[in-house]
Amino acid sequence: MAKSFEVLADLDSPIGRMHLRRRTLPGTSEVITEITVDGSMLMSSLNTVSETALATRALAWHGGGDGLRVLVGGLGLGYTAQAALADPRVAHVRVIDRLPEVIGWMKDGLLPLSDELNAEPRLRIDEGDVYAELLAKPEHEPYDLVLVDVDHNPRELLDLKSAPFYEWYGQGEVAAHLRPAGVLGVWSSVDDDHFADVLDEVYPEANREYVRWSNHQVDDGIEIVEVVFLARADG
Repeated sequence: MAKSFEVLADLDSPIGRMHLRRRTLPGTSEVITEITVDGSMLMSSLNTVSETALATRALAWHGGGDGLRVLVGGLGLGYTAQAALADPRVAHVRVIDRLPEVIGWMKDGLLPLSDELNAEPRLRIDEGDVYAELLAKPEHEPYDLVLVDVDHNPRELLDLKSAPFYEWYGQGEVAAHLRPAGVLGVWSSVDDDHFADVLDEVYPEANREYVRWSNHQVDDGIEIVEVVFLARADG
């Protein structure tokens, strides 16, 4: 059966040609929303396990008390922010996304979580480059958790400007933005030993947790394995 897409937005962006589209799964009434870049899938509401796990696993690793402040790099479809806000310990979530159009999609009600997140008083969404405009600059507003999902993985970047983030000198700057015993969480589509070594070098404690899921649309028995890198700042 041919796929039928409703294109909600079509734009040229610094990371390529982007489409926001919506479609109904064949044989069901399930409507999914997708973002593509240059024809390749960037994210989809069909499966949000990894986006959710970035927040839930970092929060579980933190283990702290109430009043947590969370920074999210990359808005996407909003599922990482939603998962962070679902934790009653979280007092504030700030999301930074470099694309004003993506922020506009959320505010204009085009994304699946638009209504929920637009009504959330603990959420703030800002336009900007989370690396260049915040994490690479001197700390002035530390966070308990910094959650980053802006590249495919440490070697497949959407923008080369983010390359320092995956090296020891960049992570030295990031660590300064974490409160004592604060946690960094980074999503990656694949494992990466070099980035794991960088985190081991910069932080007193680091780990990587694997997120496994299968595409229920494709009965091929293939399990998809993605990674959440975790690191804890000095306490």
